[in-house]
Amino acid sequence: MIDTSGALFERAEKVMPGGVNSPVRAFKAVGGTPLFIDRAEGSRIYDVDGNGYIDYVCSWGPMILGHNYSAIREAVTGAAQKGMSFGAPTEAEVKLAEKIISFAPNVEMARMVNSGTEAVMSVLRLARAYTGRHKVIKFEGCYHGHADSMLVKAGSGALTTGEPDSPGVASVVASDTLIAAYNDLASVEKLLKKKDAACVIVEPVAANMGVVLPNEGFLSGLRQLCDTYGALLVFDEVITGFRLCKGGAQEYYRVRADLTAYGKIIGGGLPVGAYGGRKDIMELVSPSGPVYQAGTLSGNPVAMAAGLAQLEALEKQDVYTHLNAMGEKLSRGLSGIIRNSGIKACVNQIGSLVCLFFGIETADDYQSVKKADTALYARYFHGMLDAGVYLAPSQFEAMFVSCAHTEADIDETLDKVEEEFNHGVHGEIKI
Repeated sequence: MIDTSGALFERAEKVMPGGVNSPVRAFKAVGGTPLFIDRAEGSRIYDVDGNGYIDYVCSWGPMILGHNYSAIREAVTGAAQKGMSFGAPTEAEVKLAEKIISFAPNVEMARMVNSGTEAVMSVLRLARAYTGRHKVIKFEGCYHGHADSMLVKAGSGALTTGEPDSPGVASVVASDTLIAAYNDLASVEKLLKKKDAACVIVEPVAANMGVVLPNEGFLSGLRQLCDTYGALLVFDEVITGFRLCKGGAQEYYRVRADLTAYGKIIGGGLPVGAYGGRKDIMELVSPSGPVYQAGTLSGNPVAMAAGLAQLEALEKQDVYTHLNAMGEKLSRGLSGIIRNSGIKACVNQIGSLVCLFFGIETADDYQSVKKADTALYARYFHGMLDAGVYLAPSQFEAMFVSCAHTEADIDETLDKVEEEFNHGVHGEIKI
């Protein structure tokens, strides 16, 4: 007999920090006890207590085709029957690299790793080696994994040297990370003028402070500034890669990045990351060049099979038309409910990424987003959870729509949102 979520969490807290293996899962931002999931199918997940939910977390993005997609499941099963890991090259890793390069503009070579964090860590080392510079420019509110140099924040101002955002991060490491304001080209140029920055790294769509879209000209402006001041432009496409469209943000916005970090979708639900870019830069990576990066499980055959099956499905099916239509339907419906409710809130959406912010009327940079009403979101989250809709347990995460979400799913979700607005969070924070 499987324990309840509550009983499992009590056991987990005794053997894992906070009872989880990744912090947001612990429900600290919204309160309550996290769900322990037993299984998933299509657009739904089911917890160990037997409850089903329409899922808008989708494993934080990888399940773009929906849960337990048959072609991926069969590919994983077939690969596992041949062996779990060899520590040697396989055809699958070559085929997945070829597929990534065929999808992604400006990626001429790729290297497989095991997570988005590892991809970012590796790409920053490569950028420093290529340019001979040590500083890195990132943006307030953009998350690039938990590598030391990326766990920094701006402090009181947007144009300051980073301060460590976690105990255990050495200040000497943080001092090489410079913080600019998202959607503010002037803040970037001020830092680039010193000509000591190896690269500018950016989430093309900032999907780790909710969903914040780039202003028109922002990404192309970054490209021009990097060219002017001799820095590389790095896109962190761990979330946007193969989700906005086949070619990710580079195709969607028609902006060329020198290097790109990938994760999530390229693993089909298994732990995979990758980085790639211009051949002249990538050939600096060992053993072609002197920049060392290695991983025993990089290119794991089971993970490669899952990723290849996922990208092949994205290539063969007209999935993006459906994905974007469902994202737009959800966004329009949420916006209409907000207008009719009188509750102060706003919705940002691009393709299949959606975010509902409480307590603010616009969300276009970190300064506006951090004013969102997290307490009201927590009440909304639990109301929706009780109604059978699983949202991210944090105001500052995206809703992910998958190919498995149907119009009926979206209609059901919107009905439950409207009910929650009318009888749950109603009366809170009126315009």
